[in-house]
Amino acid sequence: MDWDDLRIFLAVARTESLSGAGRRLAMDASTVGRRIARLEAAVGAALFLKTPQGYALTAEGARLVAPSEAAELAATAASEAVRAEAGITGQLRIGAPDGCANYLLPQVARDLCDAHPGLEVQIVALPRVVNLTRREADMAIAVSPPDTGRLMVQRLVDYQLHLAGHRDYLARHPPLRDLADLKGHRMISYIPDMIFDRELDYLSATGMEVAQISSNSVAVQMQAVRAGAGLGIVHDFAIPFAPGLQRILTDRIALRRSFWLIRHADDRASRRLSLLADALAQGIRAEVLRLEGLLGPCPVRGT
Repeated sequence: MDWDDLRIFLAVARTESLSGAGRRLAMDASTVGRRIARLEAAVGAALFLKTPQGYALTAEGARLVAPSEAAELAATAASEAVRAEAGITGQLRIGAPDGCANYLLPQVARDLCDAHPGLEVQIVALPRVVNLTRREADMAIAVSPPDTGRLMVQRLVDYQLHLAGHRDYLARHPPLRDLADLKGHRMISYIPDMIFDRELDYLSATGMEVAQISSNSVAVQMQAVRAGAGLGIVHDFAIPFAPGLQRILTDRIALRRSFWLIRHADDRASRRLSLLADALAQGIRAEVLRLEGLLGPCPVRGT
């Protein structure tokens, strides 16, 4: 049985489509289909059932996943052994919520690529938790530790969030001295039914029930606050990217959250991914501390 056919099989199993596997493998979908047909002929069984939702594994296909993943690990280990003297190279795909992806990972990716010129970093910003079981990424950053799955979980860093508004907006609207004063202001937050993690429910900290402007994207919310459209809970580490933003009511509203690094348990044996995970963790910690340190102490009361 050809390892390359197993590699293609795993890509289809994880993406549940020929086109998705083709994009992941830089291969034409028709070629993927032919290779799957060749593998099915070799094992003497259908591995996938085509459904309206995509390509679902048959019972025979499901039994082939574990040995294929074992072959994948062996191939990865062999490749790393050959490249050991050349340093860390190849592709690293990182999944992250868009706040981290927009305001932290670009700088961290820059430093990783500077340190390892042969490295290619891909940042996947998704408004949901990245699925490592389906290999959507090599590792993921999340705002809550997962409670299921064969995963390695590492706490990275705590970060701060505060209510903020643009100075132009604050100059045009009534002063804010206490939480009750928020009733005279427009709020910006998440779309309630698109909050994919309870840690992202920021609006409840303000005592307000409705946000007049909402988005499933932290970056969009941040741009709305920057445009003077209203007030929103924002990451302290993002404020340096938005001149004119001011933290307000900091003695009334101050949130602390954490980033977690998540890896598939099978990757424990990969020295390459372990080294990259350590470098990624150090980079994110340092960048959060640097950016939050640019803000200085919080104002005690009001604007």
